[in-house]
Parts: sequence; structure tokens; C-alpha cells
Amino acid sequence: MKFTLKKKKTNTEALGNDSAELKIPEHVAIIMDGNGRWAKKRGLPRVAGHRAGADSVRKIVESCDALGIKFLTLYAFSSENWNRPQKEVNALMDLLEKFLKDKTPEMMEDNVKLRAIGRLDKLPEHVRAELDKAISTTAENTGVTMNLALSYGGREEIVDAAKQLVRKAAAGEITADEVDNEVFSAQMYTADMPDPDLLIRTSGELRLSNFLLWQLSYAEIVITDKLWPDFRHDALVDALREYTKRDRRFGKL
Repeated sequence: MKFTLKKKKTNTEALGNDSAELKIPEHVAIIMDGNGRWAKKRGLPRVAGHRAGADSVRKIVESCDALGIKFLTLYAFSSENWNRPQKEVNALMDLLEKFLKDKTPEMMEDNVKLRAIGRLDKLPEHVRAELDKAISTTAENTGVTMNLALSYGGREEIVDAAKQLVRKAAAGEITADEVDNEVFSAQMYTADMPDPDLLIRTSGELRLSNFLLWQLSYAEIVITDKLWPDFRHDALVDALREYTKRDRRFGKL
């Protein structure tokens, strides 16, 4: 199975008759929720839901590439997820390692660039090694950027950015009066990416769950009741239709 289409579709081909009516965001962020519930509904272990969710990742990267979305940030594993039962954490780490090993050749074939944000030093050594290898291998690719949030927390990211500024101030590289939104943003994990235009959360939950708290300040938010393993191209297009209806004023009239 491939990440993207053999022949890349144009926006018009991917969207059908609605293509002229849709605005395509540059950066989409997704809180992938509902793997466990998907498995429970089918009488399966939770890890089966996570495996199905990994297939949704593949499909949505494919769709983003076809639609012309340049950046896709996926909330793959939160800092709070380390508190889950060790058996489930181990299964998730094994699944991540397998995903990286299996999909890196396909990412190369399909020009997908891999990134990761979070406190990555907390990942098991063998997983971090595979992640670093995949990031390095795909670094020169110019297609859609898939940004995995791993061991990630929005508050932790803001704290890490503040620590960086404190270090710079202590070294005499910056003064308090020089710190503004732009300077602070430059310390964030996502400093070289645009802020998300659209946040999608699956499974109907109505919270940010400590995800991209700084970057989502002006993002449009779309909630879908679909569980993440059921989220496919049509659901993404539905979210884009909702996004297209929004009037993004960024605090202006």
C-alpha cells in the first residue's frame, strides 16, 4: 500500500464538482481521537484500534497531498499518554517503530517529508533512532510535510520556549523588552512552520487536550463524530467545506 496516489491528482480531480468552492488551508492539524472506542465497538483489543488508526494516517496523508495541503500535524502521542498502562504504551511504541520502518520507503517514493515535535528524548532509544533515521532520510522531500506530535504537550512546549529565552537572556543575547510574539514563536517546536489554519478533532470530543496551545490561537476548529479509524478522504473534504464557510478575521472587523 502506498502513501499517495501513483498519479498525483489535481485539486479539481480530488474534490470533484466542489473544488471551485473550497478554500484549501496551508496547514491542517488533527487530534486523532477514538481508536480505543473503535476497537471496543468491535470487541477488539485497544491495540487493534491503534493499528486501524495508523491506516487512517496513511490515507489522510494521501488525501492532503492530493488536495494541496502543505503541512499536516498529527497528535500521535501526548505527554499525558505516558500515564497509560505500560502494556498499551509499549504496544504504541512498537506500532510507531513499525510504521516508521515500513513507511519510510513509501514516503521517499511519494515525496513526503517527515517531521516530529515534542520531548522526543523521552521516546525509547530504539524508537527515537528509527524516527531520526526517517526524518533524515526524508529531509529533502518537497511534498506534504507530515509532522508527528510525539511525547508532546502544549504547555510543556511553552515552558521549553520560555526556558530557551531565559538562557538567551542570561547569556546577554536578548533583553526582556525584545521579547514579543514573533520572538517567542521562534522558540517553539514549530518555529519554521506556519501556524495551523484548521484544527480537526475526531470522535466528537470538545477540548484541545494540551495540543498546540500557542499555535492554534486563530485556527478554525471543526469537530466530527467520526472515530479516527473511520476518518477518510470524504470526511476530510467535509471538514474543508466547513472551513470554507468560516470568515477568518483574525480579530479585525
